[in-house]
Amino acid sequence: MAIVILHPGKERPVVQRHPWVFSGAIARIQGRFPDRGEVVDVQAASGEWLARGCWSDGSQIRVRLFTWNPDEPIDDALIRRRIERAIDGRRRLGMLTDDGACRLVYAESDGIPGLIVDYYAGFLVVQLLTQAMALRRAAITRVLAETLVPRGIYERSESDVREKEGLPPASGVLWGETPPDCVHVRLPGDLWHAVDLRTGQKTGAYLDQAFNRWRVAMHCTGAEMLDCFCYAGGFTIAAARAGARHAIALDTSESALEMLRAGLALNAIATPVETVAADVFQMLRRYRDEQRRFDVVVLDPPKFAHTQAQVERATRGYKDINVLAMQLLRPCGILATFSCSGLVSSDLFQKIVFGAALDARREAQIIERLTQSPDHPVLLTFPEGAYLKGLICRVW
Repeated sequence: MAIVILHPGKERPVVQRHPWVFSGAIARIQGRFPDRGEVVDVQAASGEWLARGCWSDGSQIRVRLFTWNPDEPIDDALIRRRIERAIDGRRRLGMLTDDGACRLVYAESDGIPGLIVDYYAGFLVVQLLTQAMALRRAAITRVLAETLVPRGIYERSESDVREKEGLPPASGVLWGETPPDCVHVRLPGDLWHAVDLRTGQKTGAYLDQAFNRWRVAMHCTGAEMLDCFCYAGGFTIAAARAGARHAIALDTSESALEMLRAGLALNAIATPVETVAADVFQMLRRYRDEQRRFDVVVLDPPKFAHTQAQVERATRGYKDINVLAMQLLRPCGILATFSCSGLVSSDLFQKIVFGAALDARREAQIIERLTQSPDHPVLLTFPEGAYLKGLICRVW
């Protein structure tokens, strides 16, 4: 087994059980240079054994750590234990139901860096995002099939993380049935959603917002609501069920809006819902120029910052849409605004919304802070796992 020797003074994150070792922390490799995804030991410059992980030759994160126990091998048995523990955690949350949907395995936060597994009414969608996980595709598939006996296991390894690992995109059936074009799942609040597991965003749905939709819907009774970047309309459907008077669902994707309309039909929603396929930034400006006003505006945009170099541009984008949203709100209206960019911290996001309020010449107060659903837990030694942040603000 190859041994990764760290530079002097670079051992502290490893000792504190952060699961990433960056290339800049590595002084040299002792022994044979490791193959892609191979197990390696990590040592301090002093020679002290620190941890064990898997090597990547394509990413700036050269080692992803799995264990700090020198007697614990990284083998199929470890993968099985970690997957079973993660699944049991969701079952204890009451989120693993026959017709439900939830995240079953959340990579580093569940002790399996590079592995995402989501459950959708009997189907599993898997993302193998690192060289180590791609190498162990067969073992992971076998454990999932034996543990849950799903209808099918489908791979959606298309993330930008995989590109950084030097891996091509991969998709297709790993086990069992191919998912149909549309799968119906029941999410918190007893709401049905139509999901496209093969071509939809992420693994098919934004499961991290499942509980936040109801927090926002509490403010929508009798309200006129604008749902921006709505995708398949999770916030729209929850608001309509909560008694919204009228809703506009805005997204660039007509196929996403088709899923939204299917969701409205599944839930027998009577609230008038207008679906608009258009550029959100342009439509917000158009509504402002037309002096349209709303009681509730939801901003749930896609990730604006994929790299550190994109953060400054992302902050401008977030500020722009928040200024426009505040200008569209009636006095004492509600703004529910989110960022899923992990590189934009909660503190920075709040400052962005503060700056937007100044530019919009509106006063705003935070009445609730939101984060990702509990099936997306955050390991205390891996704060990067907390990527979703949201603010519900009252604006006057």
